[in-house]
Amino acid sequence: MTWFSEHSVLHRYAVAIRATPRQVFSLQLFLTVTTFAIAGCPKGWDEGSAASITQLTSFRNSFHLNSSNAVQDSNTISNLVSLVNLGAGIGPLLSLPFNDILGRIWSYRLWMLVYGIGIILEVLAGSNLNTMYAGRIIAGFGIGALTVIGPMGIAECAPRSLRGLLGLSFNVCMIGGQGRSAFPRRPTSRKANRSVIGIFVVYGVQQSIPASRSIQWQLPFIVQLAIPVLGFALSFLVPESPRFLLGRGKETATVQVLCRLRNLPEDAPYVLEECAAMKEAHSAEKIAKGGSGFLGLLKECFTVRNYFRRTRTVIIAYVLAQFSGANSITNYLPTILTLLGVTNTNQRLLYTAGYSIAKLGCLFIASLFFVDLVGRRKSLLVGVTVQGLCHVYLAVYLHRFLGGGSVTRGSSDMAIAAIFIHAFGWGIGLLPLPYLFGAELFPTRIRSVGGALSASFHWLFYFAITKATPAMLTAMNGWGLFAFFAAWCAIAWVYGFIMIPETAGRSLESINALFDLKWYEIRKNAYPTDEDLMAPIVTQATPLSNAENGDVRQFAGDLMLEGKSESEHREYSP
Repeated sequence: MTWFSEHSVLHRYAVAIRATPRQVFSLQLFLTVTTFAIAGCPKGWDEGSAASITQLTSFRNSFHLNSSNAVQDSNTISNLVSLVNLGAGIGPLLSLPFNDILGRIWSYRLWMLVYGIGIILEVLAGSNLNTMYAGRIIAGFGIGALTVIGPMGIAECAPRSLRGLLGLSFNVCMIGGQGRSAFPRRPTSRKANRSVIGIFVVYGVQQSIPASRSIQWQLPFIVQLAIPVLGFALSFLVPESPRFLLGRGKETATVQVLCRLRNLPEDAPYVLEECAAMKEAHSAEKIAKGGSGFLGLLKECFTVRNYFRRTRTVIIAYVLAQFSGANSITNYLPTILTLLGVTNTNQRLLYTAGYSIAKLGCLFIASLFFVDLVGRRKSLLVGVTVQGLCHVYLAVYLHRFLGGGSVTRGSSDMAIAAIFIHAFGWGIGLLPLPYLFGAELFPTRIRSVGGALSASFHWLFYFAITKATPAMLTAMNGWGLFAFFAAWCAIAWVYGFIMIPETAGRSLESINALFDLKWYEIRKNAYPTDEDLMAPIVTQATPLSNAENGDVRQFAGDLMLEGKSESEHREYSP
């Protein structure tokens, strides 16, 4: 089967896009997606500014980081930078009850507020290190919780044919404009990871505000308050997730919100079909397990076989993402470039900024081509293959270079190129896909619980691997770390080939049957059949017969009538 045959993923994707009513591509849909995508900004901005702020003279003076004890100062700075990741590991767990009690929108507002409170504590810390630590951890709570709500909100509101494309807008906001450099006066900074915005903000205050004034380091934190303010304001212009509303038994509101998001009337076949699929899945879940509280849902993630398989798949995807080495390269690229022989500070600045631009470009390629057109599964396999090959080359090069062997100029240039090529593999594979899996693999019933649980594992492993990388570089003589990452990329490829199904083009509800299969059956059924992908498209593209229209409209009538008796459904708490 070729990529352009009538049965290929590319062809099916094109047909799905053409069959989607033009009204669906509405301002309301993209405003909703943008609002949830902004939830990715706190993570990217913090990574972009935190480390650089700690290098400002005013900051170091305020927190007495100019002592003769360089080791203690280094540990303090490491804590200041990394504690937010520890908080982000706890944040998803704290968000668990709120996502289903308050709803996606109010939970979004709550954690934007928490993130803002953390920033305010950082600004008001003065010279109190404990207050700064508290602010970093509280900001981390908000960052971690928002990495659950953002992808989940997009997945639940986006039409099936655009879910992957729109879902990656979260990742674009998360790493958009990310670049890294080191201050020329401190080229040995252990973690000089900052966004382009962060570079300009921190560079601007360094150049324009005297180092004797505390506002020099406080202003970059203050500017970050624009994120929660903007997100909070936009949240009042977007509706609640229709799948959340259906889970709460609010069928009338579900139809109304879906019509608003799709920009179509209630009797449009596209809306009727989506409502039917949502209700069918919801009814099956309700009959199967009845009502459960928060702890019951958490227990189901591990005790219900179908749900456990989803939980396992998403958590392992996040773990493999961390052990693929991409975040270690991102956070310690200046150090790695030094190992590769790049000793000039300005060159490191150029390479690190270019690396971030490359990552952003690769993520756009993934958004527009790979994730939906080629598919999640193939994108993952291609991505980890590229990452693994780059790690192998870097391991071989460093083994020879650091061992005193001679290397050619071409091999040195290729080592630098391998870093950039690695960004391509990361950008199309293990960077976006775990977030997509976390948002779309879980059924509505446990989506917030499963997503929060897996995101917590992601952040805790992120914290662990970034803290361990410097020690691993030393203990493994540089090249051994890349050999370690190459081995994990090989493990990720085998796992993806055997255990990861293709979800592109499927409705969230149709994914359910995939996880009734045993692990050794996944590969045989990894790709959706023509019936899975084409049948709904025919319904949307071809006018229904009078009888079919009558049946569908009768279903819509039933759905609307049930909505008038919402009290009958209140005993079900998703």
